[in-house]
Amino acid sequence: MSKKLHEDVYEQVGVAMTCRSYQEYVDMFSLTTELMEKGPILDVGAGASSFTAEANQKGLTAIAVDPLYDMEPHAIYIKGKQEIAESTEKLARLASAFHWDYYGSLDRHQKNREDSLERFIRAYAADEAKKTFIPGLLPHLPFEDDQFSLVVGSHFLFLYHQQFDEQFHLNALTELVRVCRPGGQVRLYPTVGLNRQPYKNLAKLMSTMEERGYKAILEPTLFRFLDGATHYLRISK
Repeated sequence: MSKKLHEDVYEQVGVAMTCRSYQEYVDMFSLTTELMEKGPILDVGAGASSFTAEANQKGLTAIAVDPLYDMEPHAIYIKGKQEIAESTEKLARLASAFHWDYYGSLDRHQKNREDSLERFIRAYAADEAKKTFIPGLLPHLPFEDDQFSLVVGSHFLFLYHQQFDEQFHLNALTELVRVCRPGGQVRLYPTVGLNRQPYKNLAKLMSTMEERGYKAILEPTLFRFLDGATHYLRISK
């Protein structure tokens, strides 16, 4: 890797806590009302994203799972505010390596994250019985087989390929398909790493899914931010 490319890479130690909105999910995964109304929907590795909270407010049925959900609301809120500040600082240094048409500016990007965190925290704090926000960690999710019509995963699988090997990714895809209903779909975005390069084992993983009787294809998305992240992976069960 050249010095310039290395300098342009978003450095991340560990997995960041994502804070993304309902509309971002709709745009990333090309979600339609018809698809989401089939419910229930599962957001895996959801972090402090407000998709699930907003989806339920719209009358949809959505559940989120993340290991962070063992934490108290205030602790997640403090962690979220800190990570938003840190990510904004990193993005300011690397602004030329990202596409800004979707958000408009770094300030609007930051506000979107903060608004999503606020919406999430309100819903999370109200879910004392943990029926909507459920602690869980790939590749072993706390759900029965064939439970969800749509399973989505934003900014985890493939993005952190330097931290998680091919076997982990295969186990994770196997688990996501397990909890998906026959006739349902798994959608994952992005399919590139933080280095903006396509995940090198993606074709092999897709072939494995096909061999197991599922349909795995890359679908284009109009969502743009990370360079090279132009498609999401769709696995149909």
